Amino acid sequence: MARMSYLSSIERYHEYQEVIQSLLESILMSLEDNLTKGVDVEPLVKKFPFLELQYYLDEMGLQAGNNLCFKTEHKRTLGQAGHQQDLSQRPYFLQVKWNNETCFTDPYFSIATKEVCLSVIKELRNPKAEAFYIVLDVSLTQLIEYVMGDTARANMTPYFKAGYGVIVGCLFCLVLFLISCVFSDIYALVKSIPHAFDPLQPFSIIIYITLALAVFDLGKTILEEEILMHKDIFRHSSTRRTITRFISTVLIAISIEALLTMFKAALGQAEYLLPAIAMMLAVVGLLIALAIYVYLGAKAEHLLLNARRQQKSP
Repeated sequence: MARMSYLSSIERYHEYQEVIQSLLESILMSLEDNLTKGVDVEPLVKKFPFLELQYYLDEMGLQAGNNLCFKTEHKRTLGQAGHQQDLSQRPYFLQVKWNNETCFTDPYFSIATKEVCLSVIKELRNPKAEAFYIVLDVSLTQLIEYVMGDTARANMTPYFKAGYGVIVGCLFCLVLFLISCVFSDIYALVKSIPHAFDPLQPFSIIIYITLALAVFDLGKTILEEEILMHKDIFRHSSTRRTITRFISTVLIAISIEALLTMFKAALGQAEYLLPAIAMMLAVVGLLIALAIYVYLGAKAEHLLLNARRQQKSP
């Protein structure tokens, strides 16, 4: 549930590159018009939360004035800096000098904001017909979220993480309780050995251990999938990975329980034989269903990606 990783951001950028560049060019025109007329740009910034910095360069590539910072968390540091810094060797400045058109950089890691960003630069003319350049920096991750209509969900991510964190904490507390039951039963088992030993007594301990293992694995899966790792909900492979890991946890737990039930039947409790066989069949059925799901899901995603590539190809 974490926000987009660097790799995912780059992939999405190349997928929606034309749309992104068209959007940025229109925003740059609106920003230029508002600033020229002295109109407050705050409404524009609120509408497009991915905007980070705006600044001007003169004909020699020197920054004219400090940065105009749109991010509240960076205003104190970035809003009071930048004047007269030499950006003449930056690739985007050399590019716009060469072709005199609106230019876009490739995604790069911003030294100023410590995030992956994108810059767009456009040549302007003052009343004296002297050239100068307006540059706009945007957050690539937030830009892609905006283009994909995912901004609201992304903003809710911290609350989702907190909810999952509470659930994972409860699961791990249950694991600790089960482990305490295991140690308690082991102590009772060792204490009873000299007197009367029940061969079925260790099975209750193994059941507690199995439950603890299953619950721990479930909590670990939720922690990794929903809190620590980036999960792209727009890709089938991400959802397929989560379902596969969850079903695998269930399969392991049922398999161990079926094996224990079979052992009980082998020790003389014949009434456990049919339940053990039923659980084994359930494991086989789940395994076959999971294999079919993974195969069909992977095949569907492969066909979808091929269709997108064909649409992009001339």
